[in-house]
Amino acid sequence: MIAYIIRRLIAGAVLIVVMSLVTFALFFASPVDPANFACGKNCSEAQKKVTAAALGYDDNFFEQWGKFAKGVFAGRDFPDDPKVREQAPETIAHCDAPCLGYSRERTATVTSLIKQTMPVSLSIAMVAFIFWIVGGVLLGVIAALRRGTVIDRGLVGLSLVLYAFPTFFIGLLLYKFVAIKWGWTDIPQYTTIADGGVAGWLSSLLLPAITLAVFFMAGYVRMTRAYVLESLSEDYVRTARAKGLPKRTVTFKHALRAALTPIVTMAGLDFAGLMGGAIITESVFNYPGMGKLAVAANSDFDLPTLVGLVLLLAFFVIVANIIVDLLYAVIDPRVRLN
Repeated sequence: MIAYIIRRLIAGAVLIVVMSLVTFALFFASPVDPANFACGKNCSEAQKKVTAAALGYDDNFFEQWGKFAKGVFAGRDFPDDPKVREQAPETIAHCDAPCLGYSRERTATVTSLIKQTMPVSLSIAMVAFIFWIVGGVLLGVIAALRRGTVIDRGLVGLSLVLYAFPTFFIGLLLYKFVAIKWGWTDIPQYTTIADGGVAGWLSSLLLPAITLAVFFMAGYVRMTRAYVLESLSEDYVRTARAKGLPKRTVTFKHALRAALTPIVTMAGLDFAGLMGGAIITESVFNYPGMGKLAVAANSDFDLPTLVGLVLLLAFFVIVANIIVDLLYAVIDPRVRLN
């Protein structure tokens, strides 16, 4: 088990390095010159060259990636050009490790921007994850146990309808009717635990989390139903029934436990994808999260911020894969990690 964990950690580290190289290659090959946007509208060629040298945009691909990788582990000072630092030492911005770059457009390090916005996106993703896992798995099990009944058909039909709705449409419906017209909740506005307590924090996340969870929950209802029905037809489940075990024990200890293996796989990957899926939700509710930061950085062609966000999301996906692999042996006793 320990050897397997070490191998997966090494493989994850290699994947992160490869992902950073691919991300840098894509942005490096972009026809957009980041020095133009960093320098400003009324920028001369001489000023643009100075800006490119100060931020390291005139270096080749491997030099830029090498400085970035070094900054992740050891920190980094901006501007990169020693001559600029000698002439204007007051302009130096130090970025502690892990340093993901410097945004000239926002005059801040990418790490500081992510630290400001990550709590919002992570909060929405965590609450949405709880909603969709509990709701999706529970309703999927109910549909499987009531196969062929009105309850089964109603749950499956409702999940198909909700799965067809885009996220922004659900968010706008909730915002207009639940919050504004009917007044069931306050106008959504992100509140920290320090400002509003746990109750105020959860209340501010309710509508965005539901918006983000509905799409995934609808898919998990159908997926859970299918896997539970498949598990209920297995030989070991029939054997457990023949031994006279209670129906609850057969369903939850044997059938559901085996059915959870593929569900956990998808849940781990979808949770990492939630950080990217929050872009639309945060835009609808105007929440200051990483999604809103990504939209603003894309409109400003803020390449350092976009690179940092892409690599962070890739890191979440890789870590989620490792955690899912380790959970296999815990959930399904038939799986052994050698």
